[in-house]
Formats: sequence, structure tokens, C-alpha cells
Amino acid sequence: MPLGTLDRTPPPFFKQGISALTKLVFFSAFALFLMVADTRFKLTLPLRAAMATALHPIERVLLAPVQVWNTVHDYFAGIANAREREDSALLALAAQAERSARIEPLMQENQRLRELLALRAKFTVRTEAAEVLYEAADPYTRKIIIDRGATHGIVAASPVVDSTGVLGQVTRVYPLASEVTLLTDKDAAIPVLNTRTQARAAAYGDPGSVASGAGMELRFLASNADVEAGDLLSTSGVDGIYPPGLAVATVLGVDRNAGSTFAKVSLAPAAQPDSVRHVLVLEPLNLQLPPRPVEPASSGPITKRGTRARR
Repeated sequence: MPLGTLDRTPPPFFKQGISALTKLVFFSAFALFLMVADTRFKLTLPLRAAMATALHPIERVLLAPVQVWNTVHDYFAGIANAREREDSALLALAAQAERSARIEPLMQENQRLRELLALRAKFTVRTEAAEVLYEAADPYTRKIIIDRGATHGIVAASPVVDSTGVLGQVTRVYPLASEVTLLTDKDAAIPVLNTRTQARAAAYGDPGSVASGAGMELRFLASNADVEAGDLLSTSGVDGIYPPGLAVATVLGVDRNAGSTFAKVSLAPAAQPDSVRHVLVLEPLNLQLPPRPVEPASSGPITKRGTRARR
């Protein structure tokens, strides 16, 4: 190639133009001018508004994934928070239910104790509060064991009552416990008074009729006796054991068989031994009564004039 045809111009990389410092100073001054002009004269405000309007759809499109992500995150966070609150509420409800389950029996027990205290003030005899421990193991008897015995001043034949009426009688005393025979036991008997007619009778235990709502009966009562269903029977007080006026039972039904001399009178006990927990043990009434008068010993046969003959 001839030398005259060679391109002696420098390549673009090596071309020299405006220096970099000059460009920096120019654009810095131009930027400062635009800022001052925009601040003082609001020159770029229409341009900025036009660009914001044009770019608004693009911003909305670009923000859509972020909004979707935030919505999904808030949804699952809300579900987790709701489950956490539900678990907390269930735990609080369970604790409250457990507390209510404990409070309800305590309130009932407190009410029974208040009723016993109110009943205790009515008696002039010595009383002792006791708690029922368990029922006797013999399935053929109706007896319970209480937590008061000889060391607490309990004696045999002491009446046992609750807030509704007579429950039974102490038949065996141990040092720290006592056995109470209920009125529904087959060997139990108690003198009663019909509050309507003031007629006295004797009530006996009838365990075979407990299932029918009875549990006691009046025996050896004439078929024409004045007794009706609904009559209230209370203690008569003539036996020297039970104080008078304690509720014993209510007449449940009267069966007057024409072929029988005696009527069959079924009774519903006033006290329910299956649901009682606290009882009141009364001192037998005969411990407060004056002693029976002793007949003087006869010194000889009585004559017709009423004087004793001298030997």
C-alpha cells in the first residue's frame, strides 16, 4: 500500500475535545441555575407534573407486586394472631371453667354450713358439727360414718340432723369417729307427731321403698286413722332423745286395705342422706331432763285404809 493513502487521523479514543473539568464546571453551573430558577420561578413545575402524570401508571404497575406481598403477609399474620388469641382465650376459658367448678361446690357447701349455723341457734342442747366421711360397707344397712367421736363428746343415741330435718341417730361411738344409723335403715325407728292432727305414732325405716321415693313407713296405724298424703311428721319429744319439732318425713301415700286392720302409710324422709355432707350432732334430750323419781321401798302390805301394816 502506498504511503500516501494512509489515514493519519488519530483514533476516536485519542481525540481531544472539551476537557473534563470544563464539562464539570458547566454542568454544575447549569444544575445550580435550574435549582435556583425552579425555586424562584417554578419553571420545572409543569414539566414535573406532566412527568408525574405520565409515570403514574408505571408506578402503579411496579407497586402492584409490593402491595400483593403486603396483603398476603398481613393476611397470614392476621391468621396467626387470631389463632394465638384463640388459644389464649381457650386457656383463659378453661382456667375460668376450672375456677367456676371449684367455686360452685364451695358456695353450696357454704350455704349448707350457714343453714346448719342457723339451725344450731334454735337448739338449747349441746351440738357438735360433723362431716360425713363415707357410707358403711355393709350393703344391707343404711349407715354413715362421721368424723366426730368420743374424744369430741359424742355419746351413743345422739340425734343427727341437717338443715332439712332428722337424718338418723348415733348407734356406735369410736374415739375419733361415730356410726350413724339413718332413718331409712330397716332397724331404725323414731316416734313422730302429725303436725296437722297432733296424733303420735312411730315411723320405721323401709329401705325397700327408697327407689320409689319413700324410705320410711308408719306401722301399726289403724286403717281408719286420720292421716292424709302431704301430712308433715315431726319429732314428738316424748322419747327423751329427740327435741320436739324437728322435721322427720312427709306422708307420701296411704293404702287403706279393707281386709287389713292396719293402714300402710309410706313416708318420704325430710333429709336426703345421699346428698348430705355436713351434719349436726345433738346431745340426747334425756341428759338435760331431771332424773326420774324413785319409788320409795314398801315396808309392808297396804291395808284397806291406805296405811302400811306394821310387822
